[in-house]
Amino acid sequence: TTFQALREIPALSATPVVFMTAKVQTEEVAFYRELGAVDVIPKPFDPMTLADQIREIWTSKV
Repeated sequence: TTFQALREIPALSATPVVFMTAKVQTEEVAFYRELGAVDVIPKPFDPMTLADQIREIWTSKV
């Protein structure tokens, strides 16, 4: 996966990753977090609030 490829590149291995997916059931979110995602943003998303969501993730988890 792209996520795994990022983790294999030393310069990018610690890059925070946020998944955007329509699969937001508890099991899927847990799976993404186990992979190392800092958060999951559900689709469809509101483009007017996306920047705020990312800013919140960045300041609280990264």
